[in-house]
Amino acid sequence: MSTSPTLVEPRQVGLLVLDSDAPGASAVKQILDSEGWRVRVVPDTKMLLAELKTGEWSLVIANVALTGVDGPAFITLRELATVSPEEGGRIRALFLVPEASGGQYIVQLEAARLPYVIRPYHLHDFLEKVSDLLVEVKAIDAPLRQVRHEFGALRKKKKQAARSNSMFASRESFSYSEEEIAEYERQEGEASKSRRNKPRTNLGDPNR
Repeated sequence: MSTSPTLVEPRQVGLLVLDSDAPGASAVKQILDSEGWRVRVVPDTKMLLAELKTGEWSLVIANVALTGVDGPAFITLRELATVSPEEGGRIRALFLVPEASGGQYIVQLEAARLPYVIRPYHLHDFLEKVSDLLVEVKAIDAPLRQVRHEFGALRKKKKQAARSNSMFASRESFSYSEEEIAEYERQEGEASKSRRNKPRTNLGDPNR
């Protein structure tokens, strides 16, 4: 028996990533693949514009250093992303802003009311922004708000990623800042302390 007609199968959700930085693009793809979405990475704006013509994509995640804020790719994304779902809008854009050069882009992005994230960023914040935009165009039914609170799942995903891709273990250009790691570990420590303080009533059970 098929699932409810109101649900969209994860593999039908298409995400297009524009990034010429191979480690950064690989990291973004790995994160999004883990949610079951269909992801394609393109390294330049020519390929991006060609893919947009297919109509297969619900969200474009674009490195603003490649699109600029006045080139044809940026203008196309801005026009597509500002059409409301009621008017037939079916695609949204999220811009990746390199921290070192953010100042020259953020003012224009905010003026155009286009969402962005600054690298390095929190994994769960990034996923929340992605899911909010997918909800906006009805590509998925509900946002991934629970990701913010599920630090155990994030820790497991982080360890798995570190084993399969050493870039996730690095604190360099893409992953986490010192402050973000400290905050993550602080909340992990509090959760662990809370678990240890719970009464242990089954110490004699060998299956525990």
